[in-house]
Amino acid sequence: MRLLVTGGAGFIGSNFIYCILQQHPDWQVTTLDKLTYAGNLENLSAVENQPGYHFIKGDIADRKLVNELLGNKFEIVVNFAAESHVDRSIMDARPFIETNIKGTQVLLEGSKQYGIKKFIQVSTDEVYGSIESGSFTEESPLSPRSPYSASKAAADLLCLAYYHTYGVPVIITRCSNNFGPYQFPEKLIPLAITNVLEDKSIPIYGDGLNVRDWIYVEDHCRALESVILKGEPGQIYNIAANQEKTNLELIHSLLNVMGKPGELITFVKDRPGHDRRYALDISKITRELGWSPSHAFEEALKHTVNWYMSHEPWWRQIKSGEYAKYYERMYLHR
Repeated sequence: MRLLVTGGAGFIGSNFIYCILQQHPDWQVTTLDKLTYAGNLENLSAVENQPGYHFIKGDIADRKLVNELLGNKFEIVVNFAAESHVDRSIMDARPFIETNIKGTQVLLEGSKQYGIKKFIQVSTDEVYGSIESGSFTEESPLSPRSPYSASKAAADLLCLAYYHTYGVPVIITRCSNNFGPYQFPEKLIPLAITNVLEDKSIPIYGDGLNVRDWIYVEDHCRALESVILKGEPGQIYNIAANQEKTNLELIHSLLNVMGKPGELITFVKDRPGHDRRYALDISKITRELGWSPSHAFEEALKHTVNWYMSHEPWWRQIKSGEYAKYYERMYLHR
């Protein structure tokens, strides 16, 4: 099997590549990544010399480059490449339109031209919007409420249009909040862990009662493996772990794991359009593909904390650069 993985130097993409090469050492994986602020080649250092793995620096919106790559007879495209941080989309939506919408269209057009067998669009639960009770199914209407989620919803609709109009074998996955190794420290869990290790406060938006369903990244990657092997083109699959936590519950669990006091929590002004609760019904992927999550939240959280504690140079290098200015602007001056 020959895979083109876009955005493979990011958090979920790099974990996915490790998962695939471990489970299928005979598969060939090429990753295309623009190496923006969240893309890091250090994330893939353990496989950079492995036979069958290749890295190419480039932009999914570069039509000439994408067509050259897809002309090399890839069977599967897995599209992780995306601007993904809601706060950044509120500050400036333009990069989200360029990468998440225009870039996806370039990949779809190339996949149509070169006969890709499966195109996996890695999306998000945020396209559904907020839900007070119950869970979203794959048939729920889309109601994105941030520039980020709107750009992902637009990309999903483009994917479905290319399936119905041109027969491009698209499969869309929508996953809940991920956590685990290599996550960029602007996201809540690695931000909290690294702030504690630096003796800094942990910023929480609003009242801290926004609810998210947390899934360990390895479970997400195994779900994507199932989609590649058994998923049907034209289908959408929700992926989650049924581990809902308010942000306050999450941070208190983390502080308990790290043996730190709750006084480190600092409440900051809520961000505009902050969705109250996400929840996904995963009965479809469990029933049709036989996938279910295998990592309990508390154990996965401990493993994640230990990973950041043992990889201090990795995150300190990130937080000491331009990210430090961004963090100060986003959280400390609100």
